[in-house]
Amino acid sequence: MKDGVNGVALAVFIFFFLAVTVMGFLAARWRKAENDSLDEWGLGGRSFGTWVTWFLLGGDLYTAYTFVAVPAAIYAAGAAGFFAVPYTILVYPLIFTFLPRLWSVSHKHGYVTTSDFVRGRFGSKGLSLAVAVTGILATMPYIALQLVGIQAVLDVMGVGGGEDTNWFVKDLPLLIAFGVLAAYTYSSGLRAPALIAFVKDTLIYIVIAVAIIYIPIKLGGFDDIFAKAGEAFSQTNPATGKPRGALAPAEPGQWTYATLALGSALALFMYPHSITATLSSRSREVIRRNTTILPLYSLMLGLLALLGFMAIAAGVKVTNGQLAIPQLFEDMFPSWFAGVAFAAIGIGALVPAAIMSIAAANLFTRNIYKDFIKPDATPEQETKVSKLVSLLVKVGALVFVLTMDKTVAINFQLLGGIWILQTFPALVGGLFTRWFHRWALLAGWAVGMVYGTFAAYGVASPTQKHFGGSSKEIPGIGEIGYIGLTAFVINVVVTVVLTFVLRAAKAPDGIDETKPGDYTADAGDPGVAVELPSATAGAGH
Repeated sequence: MKDGVNGVALAVFIFFFLAVTVMGFLAARWRKAENDSLDEWGLGGRSFGTWVTWFLLGGDLYTAYTFVAVPAAIYAAGAAGFFAVPYTILVYPLIFTFLPRLWSVSHKHGYVTTSDFVRGRFGSKGLSLAVAVTGILATMPYIALQLVGIQAVLDVMGVGGGEDTNWFVKDLPLLIAFGVLAAYTYSSGLRAPALIAFVKDTLIYIVIAVAIIYIPIKLGGFDDIFAKAGEAFSQTNPATGKPRGALAPAEPGQWTYATLALGSALALFMYPHSITATLSSRSREVIRRNTTILPLYSLMLGLLALLGFMAIAAGVKVTNGQLAIPQLFEDMFPSWFAGVAFAAIGIGALVPAAIMSIAAANLFTRNIYKDFIKPDATPEQETKVSKLVSLLVKVGALVFVLTMDKTVAINFQLLGGIWILQTFPALVGGLFTRWFHRWALLAGWAVGMVYGTFAAYGVASPTQKHFGGSSKEIPGIGEIGYIGLTAFVINVVVTVVLTFVLRAAKAPDGIDETKPGDYTADAGDPGVAVELPSATAGAGH
């Protein structure tokens, strides 16, 4: 790592940061309606077309953590880290089947969150609360990891001083970035990240296109890169006594690879921020088009993952694997283009962090504050509460990053993936059938959450006693697999069995406020208008 501050790279980084800050505040005037409601602040007025939605979803799903962590996983363990590529391929046919249905019913009834839909579909505030709490818990460490991505870039640029520097001086750049993010999110809502996503994605595509050509030329070509990576992975890791990794997953790791890819695909669009970006689009057709063009990001992700091999071939040595790719850019690029690359990562953190904080705030406001604290809240009061909660969510993430070890944030994000997957039966199942009983869904969710949490707690690594990974032996099979997928299967089994029991016992159903035609309605269809659910609609536990 170079000594001192990289002044040129820092100047370029600051230029782009200031540019997106101005855009963030100007976004408040972009397509702004007169009424102050969650539809406007939290969903951008449900007005975004195909390309805005594409950039917003891309900015939402392909985060700074993706930019840093996917190649870092390749850098640390080899091709096992490529699981992110097949899972993003698997996810798009999956969401093509259910996202248009979710958009239609949400547009028809004015649903802002997944919990709104669950409450309306199953008539259960208890199940809705479970989905909301899970979404908030899973999102918090995800926001923290975006701040970790910004911090990694700042560390490599030499900003803030060394480990012995006063904590305030060391963390001041991150505090400033956080303050700016909080201010324009509060002011502009979802319009800010939607506008900034254009800059973020353009920068990322440029950086990857240059990196995938320029760096291999400097390193002697891909033959040399893979040869050096294979040699590095064959060396024994002193902590484990086993090879560091492999260019291709060994047979014992194939179950882990496959289950992690499948489980991650099922979980990706359960996250609140994914749904928030989806519901901001103006028509059902926009969603259908996006599920066909979003795979372009998977191509980018495959190229991005190769940077992990390049970091090994370039001789990058870092104690924290999350610094490997920023350090590669610092070492290989001219200072001015390293600044562009760092700006891509930094802005790639701001966009999803904004959307995630908005999504978590909407869940709290609609499904905790309005359902349980102030049922008669006006749209203006809802918006005010959501704005304040979005600030609190970001403050919590910032405290998390500044006070805890970074590996803890990563572990909690892995746990968040296990948790959010347990909302799949209620959300996706509810979009196609009402056969599942609300109490059975709640019981299945609880069992999946408990099993997933305790199973992850029992996973150790060479550096940690608990929460050392997200894979463990699958009960009854004996292979090592993704804990989240195992918990999901247990969740579904419990839900199905209890539904049979509760149906046989004639347990009372909640009130379904939706109709079959709601799931295929489009914005231009006669009779389709946003109908805000009443405070008592779908009541029940």
